Amino acid sequence: GVLLYNHLQQKVRSAEGLAQKYKQQQEALSAQLQVVYEHRSRLERSLQKERGEHKKTKEDFLVYKLEAQEALNKEKQDSMNRYGALSSQHKILKNQHDDVKKQLLDLQLQHNSLRLEHRKSLESQGQKLAQLQQERDSEVSHLQDTVFKLREESKLLRKAHQEVHSQLLSAQAQMEEFRQLKEALQKMPGLR
Repeated sequence: GVLLYNHLQQKVRSAEGLAQKYKQQQEALSAQLQVVYEHRSRLERSLQKERGEHKKTKEDFLVYKLEAQEALNKEKQDSMNRYGALSSQHKILKNQHDDVKKQLLDLQLQHNSLRLEHRKSLESQGQKLAQLQQERDSEVSHLQDTVFKLREESKLLRKAHQEVHSQLLSAQAQMEEFRQLKEALQKMPGLR
């Protein structure tokens, strides 16, 4: 009985040692598990925060994209409006240029006609003067009146010739100005 009792005592002590050992292992595992849970909790909170920041960033990007699209559309509309205005102005200037060109051609024709008429008039005056010089003995007084009239007519013709010449120079200057303006319009990027 004593041997059996001692044997059972040893078994109990051995079992208690194993139980203590297992208990310590369990506590160590519980501590490690607690650390793992806390780490997992921190990771979940960090992930939640990252998701929130990602969502906010995505919303901010969508707002920025919408604003940028609206600004781009507005800029495009403004550019189209400016192009339309420049196109209309170009058509008006082109019509004015055509009108000035036509006026210049008319003035050149008128100038040539007046120059021819003036030359014919001068030739006619020369012939008349020669004829009057041949007849001056008998028609001195008549010749003086005729020469005076012819000189007045010549002054008027020269004056008309000068006016037409001035108009021609002015029209040429205006045509050059319209040509420069047309070149400036063609160099503008909107018109390309």
